[in-house]
Amino acid sequence: MTTLNRYREIRARSLMLTEPLTAEDQVVQSMPDASPTKWHLAHTTWFFETFVFPKIGLSPVSPPLYREVFNSYYEGVGPQFSRAHRGTLSRPGVEEVRGYRTKVDACIERALEEGIAPELERLVELGLHHEEQHQELLITDIKHALCMNPLAPIYRASPVPKTSVHPRAPFRFDEGMHAIGLPIDHSGFCFDNETPEHQTFVPAFELSSKLVTNAEWLAFMRDGGYSKANLWLSDGWAWVNANSVKAPLYWHRGKSGYEVRTLHGVIAPEEDAPVTHISFFEADAFARWAGKRLPTEFEWEVAARANPQRELAQLLDSMPGYLHPRETGSIFGTGWQWTSSAYLPYPKYTPLPGSLGEYNGKFMNAQRVLRGGSLATPRDHVRPTYRNFFQPEKRWQFTALRLAN
Repeated sequence: MTTLNRYREIRARSLMLTEPLTAEDQVVQSMPDASPTKWHLAHTTWFFETFVFPKIGLSPVSPPLYREVFNSYYEGVGPQFSRAHRGTLSRPGVEEVRGYRTKVDACIERALEEGIAPELERLVELGLHHEEQHQELLITDIKHALCMNPLAPIYRASPVPKTSVHPRAPFRFDEGMHAIGLPIDHSGFCFDNETPEHQTFVPAFELSSKLVTNAEWLAFMRDGGYSKANLWLSDGWAWVNANSVKAPLYWHRGKSGYEVRTLHGVIAPEEDAPVTHISFFEADAFARWAGKRLPTEFEWEVAARANPQRELAQLLDSMPGYLHPRETGSIFGTGWQWTSSAYLPYPKYTPLPGSLGEYNGKFMNAQRVLRGGSLATPRDHVRPTYRNFFQPEKRWQFTALRLAN
């Protein structure tokens, strides 16, 4: 697929994801970690205008203050509007933001049609992968907003397919040296935090072929998992008590047991489906309760390289319209899998030059690595080397766990 066609496809997908939403939905910010849908649409456009336009000799097409209000965290670009207050931006309106997208798209598409240098195509490609990240955030942020609404509005009415995967033996690997990451001169796309490729010794290990299920999580809860201090890391125990955490996010007590708020309405937790929306602290405590552990990110990558099939994975474009977890048997998709690894640079890591160097490197502190992609991740955005990262208490993403031994 040409860069031009890919540009059109990804930009159109962002707008498609907003189709079930009202204009009012797109302004809501339900917590500081989330951003309004409208802001995602504008920020991903700002990225192209800010980083690509100057390289192809184009002047900005937006008002000067857009540079500030839609800047996420790039200190090298200039000041940013407070992340926690993005929901107060009633202007520009949704239609103005869509008009902004149209103007920038016309400029980028014209440049791609006329032809640009390979290094600029790579910059456009970075912008497209950045937009795919925000497509996932758009979904998880609006899910949080809708699920916090006592009216429990539905994003999209869809039938709930049942999980029907037969159990498989765990993945087993002998100890040895393994290549981790990608070479700096890798021919395909990757983010800078996936490089450079290096050799890592990985002891013998076993990794479950399935994600932990709702039934297993309910057993953990019934056994008092959230009230046993010996299962929890110190920070995790403090977090549980400070926030009165007793179940995964979006689980609530109903008349006949737990109910789960989803993008498709309120349902009972399907026992064989993977549990999602759990923090690293919860995942770690569950693993300890089960007599297992979380894998390292290196173990996960070794297993993913040996099982690279993505055709079965539940990803954003694999089950159009359906956005609730199900087990597929793939190591990819459904839920981002917490690992025990801290988010740190690989040996001899070098960030991108200039302001783009802020994309990943400056977040390598107090965060944990997640692997595998989720049901809200576009298919071409997952690979064995992709490193996602969040603080250990975060759980509004589709986060899951796979046990190791």
